[in-house]
Amino acid sequence: MALPLSYNVRNLGVRWRANLLAILGIALVVAVFVVLAAMAAGFRNALRSTGRSDNAIVVQKGATSELTSSIPRGDADRVLVDERVVRGRDGAPLASPEIVTVANLHRAADESLVNVTLRGVGPRVFDVRGGLRIASGRTFRPGLYEILAGEKAASLFGLRVGGQVEIQKHTWDVVGVFVSDGSGFESELWGDVDVLTQEFHREGGYQSLVLRLKDARSLPAFAKAIADDPGVQLEVKEERQFYDDQAGPTGRAILGLAVFVSVVMGIGAVFGAMNTMYAVVAARTREIGTLRALGFSRRAVLVAFVLESAFLASIGGALGCLLALPADGLTTATGGPNFAELAFAFRITLQAVASGLAFAVVMGVCGGLLPALRGARLSIVNALRGA
Repeated sequence: MALPLSYNVRNLGVRWRANLLAILGIALVVAVFVVLAAMAAGFRNALRSTGRSDNAIVVQKGATSELTSSIPRGDADRVLVDERVVRGRDGAPLASPEIVTVANLHRAADESLVNVTLRGVGPRVFDVRGGLRIASGRTFRPGLYEILAGEKAASLFGLRVGGQVEIQKHTWDVVGVFVSDGSGFESELWGDVDVLTQEFHREGGYQSLVLRLKDARSLPAFAKAIADDPGVQLEVKEERQFYDDQAGPTGRAILGLAVFVSVVMGIGAVFGAMNTMYAVVAARTREIGTLRALGFSRRAVLVAFVLESAFLASIGGALGCLLALPADGLTTATGGPNFAELAFAFRITLQAVASGLAFAVVMGVCGGLLPALRGARLSIVNALRGA
């Protein structure tokens, strides 16, 4: 015969001070876990939302990032004649040849010198890339030393429309700020690809070529055709998947940090819950004896105390998730795929909340199991004689 759940719920309020300390300890652990998981999710989301599923990105075969890629201009022209590439109204392919480099700028918050991704883009970039719009100012004019700043980069480096920035010992005019649905592009500075290739002495080619396909389902065949072409050393990937892959190592490192820190703190929370439950068992030995005398089995007593500890922990888990909620949307920056600052917003996901609650319950069960076993093993006579 099992003990009713109402019995466990009523007992939580009897020794509320000790229970409150256990709840707060578990809440703190869960809050840290959820915040760190939100940090990892935000980083991955910033790169995962970069690009379109019907866009293809062409890079050098074997390149792990745009920074390590090199595409001769002749090879780029060879790719663009493929009939699967969308044409604009003027008959020209809907594509953006690009170069990527890193510049050093002073961060507005502390004046420290950090890297920023500087991307040279083609004149059709706003037609090719998805989710882009000018938030203020205008786009750059081809052939001029003009810069378009992503919203997060503008905030990070204190850039504003009408201002100027020094890059490669040349002064560039900041003519606009753009947004891109929170993607990694918002951490970049964009300029005309022809100006940047000349400024950085890369007139021989590009580093990536982004193009729109008529049918996203044609990507595998298009990629195979490019890979099998002996005249070029290029490979084609889905644009969104390419940037998502860039997030892998750093995203996993952040998530690993979240797990490590949470486990270390969780061990302390488990011992705290265990001490609480040992105190509960010691104070309720007579009650345990009475329950056994009324016919409740050792298993019923064991399950009742474990459930009580788990319920206590679940309250702490829910409180920890609530404490973590204000972190949702907070913006921070870390090293991105191109060794440059990547600004991103924390994202508290349902998965992170569910994992935090599950982690809390596990801590509660682990903390309550040994004390529950001790209580269940008490003989009826010894328990009734207890204080």
